Amino acid sequence: MAQIHPSAVIAEGAEIGTECVIGPFCVIGADVKLGARVHLKSHVVIDGDTHIGDDTVVFPFAVIGEIPQDLKFDGEKTRLRIGARNRIREHVTMNTGTATGGGETRVGDDGLFMAGCHIAHDAQIGDRVIVVNSSAVAGHCIIEDDVIIGGLCGVHQFVRIGQGAIIGAVTMVTKDVVPHGLVQAPRGVLDGLNLVGLKRKGVARSDITALRAAFQMLKDGEGTFQDRAHRLADESDSAYVQQMVAFILGDTDRNFLTPG
Repeated sequence: MAQIHPSAVIAEGAEIGTECVIGPFCVIGADVKLGARVHLKSHVVIDGDTHIGDDTVVFPFAVIGEIPQDLKFDGEKTRLRIGARNRIREHVTMNTGTATGGGETRVGDDGLFMAGCHIAHDAQIGDRVIVVNSSAVAGHCIIEDDVIIGGLCGVHQFVRIGQGAIIGAVTMVTKDVVPHGLVQAPRGVLDGLNLVGLKRKGVARSDITALRAAFQMLKDGEGTFQDRAHRLADESDSAYVQQMVAFILGDTDRNFLTPG
């Protein structure tokens, strides 16, 4: 029931879901599995042990599932898993994982990956993530749900970006970003909260007020950044503040962007 253009090259062993559309000059490797109604526009390359979820659309010249850009990679068997209803635009690259990074790159559901962006090996990308044109997410990063990464940004390896955060355009992020944070400036400054995103999501005014108070404590409170987070855990009953606290106190290989 799939529509496959005669010029497409599909290796034996590839699994093509029902009602898929495979456009002209696409190349699909033997270990690829496409869910139902996946649409490859044209000139798309999908290789490696790559699964793509239902209703995802991949635009021309995207290269999905190629080997990692990591000199330590030695041909080991690794994976790329992409969820449902993603929009992967022109010239996007997404690589499989590495043995030292867990072996799997993962992308959630309902994402938008704009032209020319890159998702590196072992990155873990949540649901409803938007990565704008020509931005790069380096290896081993964790990008939680509802994050927006502006155009021409770079996210350093092993960085975590918490749920609902927004990264302004032309920003280099080298440290972890708390949930619902607003980051901008060339070297990445935590400049407040993503209030627009919180309001669009319909977050209660009481929770937004609690988050603003928490941000102020993290900025001006006594003790270290971790000390302030521990105090917030005891003083606030807002689920959004507790989410921020859990993120700060969680395991990480990086320092945090702290309020300026």
